[in-house]
Amino acid sequence: MLQHKTSPLKEILRYAAILVVLLFFFFPIFWMLLTSFKPEAAIMVSPPRFFFTPTLENYQHALFDKGFLFYVRNTLIISVISTAIVIVVGSLAAYSFARYNVGDGHVLFFILSTKMMPAIAVILPYFLIFRDIGRTGFGKFMHLGLDQHGALIVSYVMFNLPFAIWLLVSFFQDIPRELEQSARMDGLSRLKVLRKVTLPLAAPGIAVTTVFTLIFCWNEFLFAYILTRKFASTVTVGVESFFTLQGILWGPVAAAATISVAPMLLFVLLMQRYMVRGLTFGAVRG
Repeated sequence: MLQHKTSPLKEILRYAAILVVLLFFFFPIFWMLLTSFKPEAAIMVSPPRFFFTPTLENYQHALFDKGFLFYVRNTLIISVISTAIVIVVGSLAAYSFARYNVGDGHVLFFILSTKMMPAIAVILPYFLIFRDIGRTGFGKFMHLGLDQHGALIVSYVMFNLPFAIWLLVSFFQDIPRELEQSARMDGLSRLKVLRKVTLPLAAPGIAVTTVFTLIFCWNEFLFAYILTRKFASTVTVGVESFFTLQGILWGPVAAAATISVAPMLLFVLLMQRYMVRGLTFGAVRG
């Protein structure tokens, strides 16, 4: 077979385009990381300095003076619980839509259409609902009032569940029904087929959905800003707290943003292999 050789000029242009795209995405992160180690006097100078004496005072101010680890703890609790609920409920709902054709597709479209609604359109009803529920005994017991973890968990579940169901339906539909029918003929119940056959095969898709959901919960700002004051505030609200009436504390802002980005960046890197498998899951169906 003849092999078509790529010209050197095309190779150079391709790598140059890749370099431009990488710079576009990663330079802000690099500059944020660089700023987090700059002393205050070196942050706002013009032209910007790439060489300076690094300092940890911005991290000290963010972690100890502002107590930023408190926001990280809140975000971890809220994000993990919200994601777990979304994946469990979303997997069961998506499997039902994929196998039983519930509502002939109309119900699935209605569920997905709720994701199209901007969050700002429902933030006031959410605020009023959680304010009133928080005054009841049930609301206090379940931590569903304003500035409570439960309020954010419910909000995040409601906004992420439609997308998770829609995404997971496609993964379940790509699993051949014949595999489930064979397991049923071997004597497995419908629940055992789901647990031992279908869910393991859909694991790459579930991993992708988990990553997307967790990232949204971790980075969400509007609900966290409106529904919390201090006790249940998340990292995004914590970063915003460095924007004061006296001015913006750019060094601590960069340090806090770096701390908030690091866990999700590490999580995505660890899940990268599963994400690639999940995103290509439907493409290899024969």
